[in-house]
Amino acid sequence: MQKTLIDTIPIDLPKEIESLVLGAKVYDSSCASGAKVFFIDKDSGYYLKTDKKGSLEREYMMTSYFHKKGIGAEVLYFGSNECDIMITAKVQGEDCVNKKHTDEPKRLSILQGEELRKLHELDYSDCPCFNKMEEYVNLAQHNYLTDNFDKTHFPDNFGYSSAEEAYKVLMDGKGAFKSDVLVHGDYCLPNIILKDWKLSAFIDVGGAGVGDRHIDIFWGLWSLGFNLQTERYNDLFLDAYGRDKIDKEILKIVASAEVFG
Repeated sequence: MQKTLIDTIPIDLPKEIESLVLGAKVYDSSCASGAKVFFIDKDSGYYLKTDKKGSLEREYMMTSYFHKKGIGAEVLYFGSNECDIMITAKVQGEDCVNKKHTDEPKRLSILQGEELRKLHELDYSDCPCFNKMEEYVNLAQHNYLTDNFDKTHFPDNFGYSSAEEAYKVLMDGKGAFKSDVLVHGDYCLPNIILKDWKLSAFIDVGGAGVGDRHIDIFWGLWSLGFNLQTERYNDLFLDAYGRDKIDKEILKIVASAEVFG
């Protein structure tokens, strides 16, 4: 995760967390999304994430839930006033795009598949977000109707030539989706933190909830191809996950939804 040293966090902080930043070096660790992320280099480290009001509540709930399951960061503060602010303790370890992990792509691909299968076998009966698939399809429908269509970042074998083609596949196939596992929602290598090649935590779980496993499988495959610049390790990932649970036709339906963001 990239970090750029900055003078100060460019928002007004609530008084109860001002002391957390006082005297600390602060780094901008934001990626391309709308949210801003700052690393506070103090004690064992903290991450402060901020976004528009109402946008981080789901992530707060699911980060807390993942932490309760022993696979997520600890939330130290959440507040919503002019904007949402969430502070989490730094998870020990490095993400899976760290060079020490990508230098061993076979080992990394197998581990990625194994950890995803473990996630999908967790008891989700107490999950606070059970309507993942309804939200998932509704978002794709909304983006179709508002002409939000982007197929440029998908593998060729999942590509669709038009919004209409993708939308028809989604509408015809959405009945095949199940809600029978706890999904991450953005199962990409940067969101998996390892310490000594063992899972430390999953991060960025704002899209998590009870849903269809193929969403995570799809993004796992996409991330391997994108971050390793090759698809040669896909079979290792799929074998490690377990092909008995994978339906390629449902992966195509997931792809038809994902082109709508």
